[in-house]
Amino acid sequence: MIKISLFMALLALLGANAASATPIYTWVDENGVTHYSQEPPPQRQATELDSQNLQPARIGTVAPQRKDDVVQETESEKQAKLIKEKDAAQAQAICDKSKFQLDVLNTHTRLQRKDDASGEMIKMTEEERQAQIKEQQERIRLFCQRN
Repeated sequence: MIKISLFMALLALLGANAASATPIYTWVDENGVTHYSQEPPPQRQATELDSQNLQPARIGTVAPQRKDDVVQETESEKQAKLIKEKDAAQAQAICDKSKFQLDVLNTHTRLQRKDDASGEMIKMTEEERQAQIKEQQERIRLFCQRN
């Protein structure tokens, strides 16, 4: 019983594939316009195309770029470049300090920071820690990589 139903399902799939190959007719009217249809035109010569052999046209494979899409150098990148050009030792010190601070931020979750207003030590929130991690990663990108 299972073999018969499997055989019937296979036959249905094969029949569906053959039925999907519908002919397409093309012709040019008196105004020079090319038409495509699944029905042949009445009282007019048409060319029959096999729909399985038609290849779709390639359209817009590469998006054009606008001039304003060009990446502009940010202010922090300009400042980092200036520091690296004028004082390589200072740039290396910023790089080393940022790497150390990033290591501390990644290995410790219960950190404290100095409150700007009162000068007291307060617990750093997870949001503040994540913001500091991003800041140190940006400094490493700016000062540790060679141009």
